[in-house]
Amino acid sequence: MSYVLKSLENCKLKLNNRLVFPPMATAKSDNGMVSQNLLDYYDEKSKGGYMSLIVIEHSYITPQGRASKGQLSIAEDCNMEGLKKLAEVIHKNGSKAIMQINHAGSATNIEITEGYESVGPSAIINPRAKSDIPKELNKDEIKEIIEAFKVAAKRVKDAGFDGVEIHSAHAYLLNQFYSPLTNKRTDEYGGDVLGRIKIHLEVIKAVKEAVGSDFPILLRLGACDYTEGGTTIEDSKIAALEFQKAGIDILDISGGFCGYIVPGKENEQGYFSEITEAIKEGISIPVILTGGITKIEAAEKLISSGKADLIGVGRAAFKDSMWAKNAIESIK
Repeated sequence: MSYVLKSLENCKLKLNNRLVFPPMATAKSDNGMVSQNLLDYYDEKSKGGYMSLIVIEHSYITPQGRASKGQLSIAEDCNMEGLKKLAEVIHKNGSKAIMQINHAGSATNIEITEGYESVGPSAIINPRAKSDIPKELNKDEIKEIIEAFKVAAKRVKDAGFDGVEIHSAHAYLLNQFYSPLTNKRTDEYGGDVLGRIKIHLEVIKAVKEAVGSDFPILLRLGACDYTEGGTTIEDSKIAALEFQKAGIDILDISGGFCGYIVPGKENEQGYFSEITEAIKEGISIPVILTGGITKIEAAEKLISSGKADLIGVGRAAFKDSMWAKNAIESIK
């Protein structure tokens, strides 16, 4: 029996196989609104339900947290009808749909946010985005952002999605709190890894209050920065366990300030697997592994060897919408 074709049952999110289409920005929205181009894109990527799970690209929870001009918005009720259509398009093709919610933090600029200054855990230039020096968030502002995540998550549920994913990777705001490269705070939101993920735990709690205990909550973690002075695999193991305790149902692993790749491992199938393998030793919830996976044989091996429970195939499926169909048919 193929490991990839095995259904996922022991989770709130029931999936018919182990293939995931991970969130990738398309810049196809129309000033934050769901466009026909965006609907057509996800219709094509979910066709046939061969990808059991589609994770929609990151959507901004407030105008201040907007990362790019073409980014999708979850910040306003006026986008709800479009979001409902987006969930329906994916469902009619047989896939489950998750929406990823995000705040850019310092990974933006005043032109993109249309007047809002960028913010961060500390007044430090984002080493990946290389944007302006952000304003350091005070505790009241942190609470406002947590509330914005809560409201956004409720919109995701009301739009008919199957779950919500909290974005804490790729040098965006929650990743900025997690990483000591950008979090130099001396209060309870800084210091050791437990302090640096305090905001995550508060976001998770708020999201759970908004969507209820039966609605799946995922978290995408930029687990390791692969940069001197940045987050480590040991940090990710500690954080993963705390996220599981807080109620995360599936952990989605990617890079931190290293971005989408591991330096020197660009051609390796599943180049974040050393992280997922270490994380899985300490938690029982499913783990998604994404990163350079282009061959179904590699996906099979990564699952069978215990390095992941679900496999994200991004760039290969982005380039070839038939990738999942062809891959599954080759191992049936």
